[in-house]
Amino acid sequence: MSPTQPSTPNTPPVHGSGTEAAIARTLARHPRPAGGDPLRTVDPPKVSLSGMVLNNQDGPQTLSLKKKPDWLRARVPGGEGYTRLKGILDKHKLFTVCEEASCPNMGECWSRGVATIMILGDTCTRACGFCNVKTGRPATLDKDEPRRVAESLRLMYEHARLKHIVITSVNRDELPDGGAGIWAETIIRSREACPGMSIEVLIPDFEGNWGALQMVIDARPHIINHNLETVRRMYPAVRPSAKFDRSVELLRRCKEQGVVAKTGIMVGIGERDEEVLELMDEVQAGTRVGGGTDGCDILTIGQYLQPTRNHLPIDRWVTPEQFVSFKAEGLGRGFKVVESGALVRSSYHADHQADVLTDIQRMREGVPGDRVG
Repeated sequence: MSPTQPSTPNTPPVHGSGTEAAIARTLARHPRPAGGDPLRTVDPPKVSLSGMVLNNQDGPQTLSLKKKPDWLRARVPGGEGYTRLKGILDKHKLFTVCEEASCPNMGECWSRGVATIMILGDTCTRACGFCNVKTGRPATLDKDEPRRVAESLRLMYEHARLKHIVITSVNRDELPDGGAGIWAETIIRSREACPGMSIEVLIPDFEGNWGALQMVIDARPHIINHNLETVRRMYPAVRPSAKFDRSVELLRRCKEQGVVAKTGIMVGIGERDEEVLELMDEVQAGTRVGGGTDGCDILTIGQYLQPTRNHLPIDRWVTPEQFVSFKAEGLGRGFKVVESGALVRSSYHADHQADVLTDIQRMREGVPGDRVG
């Protein structure tokens, strides 16, 4: 494949090498044109990275035979808080991303009264190289979802002592507002149903529809998170439907209106350590408002884990020492909170982040009370 003539998802090669056949199988599994053909929504990449999507070998495709290091071990779920929340979820048939994604931190987060839910369905209009959410054309929009979500959260808030919720969603690029209307109503109803609970949202980029983003900002969640996922160079393979600068602009607009801004990345997916530091600098420089020093507030850094053989392979295991170094570098570059570790995910210690940031905001503004929102 020529670096200047990348193949497109609409016309995958089906003959020839095992690599070409493997790519064809991957593209068949992710029907991008149904809702989000990356080559229609972003500038074409300068080089083709399609060959990176699989561990391409002749014969059956399998996951890379890389033994997980000893530091990639999660604690077995348990404890009073975990049992209480799980009981409420089971009794009322409620579902969380924590369970669906088999998150390694589920036990710890539930014990702390933190959970993550997903709205806007389970089908994404994009096909990112790292994500295991199914892709295609989503079902009809469920306009009653905000009410049901708020009621579910009320049950967890009142009976299981839920104190912080992270709400995320698939991309809904087929909708004029990208689902922002549902986002806003869900946040508002959830605040009304659970007045003592902090709300964090992990949102898509809405394809740069800043009016849609404004709907989410106006609903006033406590934290707005939008993950960059990886360094700029890796975008064609990792986030083919996204733009690095557009995501930074989204974070800047949140900061501009006084919202706590958060982002996160994976490491071990092909980036270099110096590129992670460059990303930190770019995010801080791109999100500072009015030439000041106050940029994006929170950064999470975790190890990439390959979901299936059809996803980007693991390039390396990042060591605990390097994660410690990333945290120090992030704090030194202006992030107020940095969570950096092999098992760190977007919602890891999210309640602590909310508490720390509201303390900082309260001290800065001299506002009394338990929480600023």
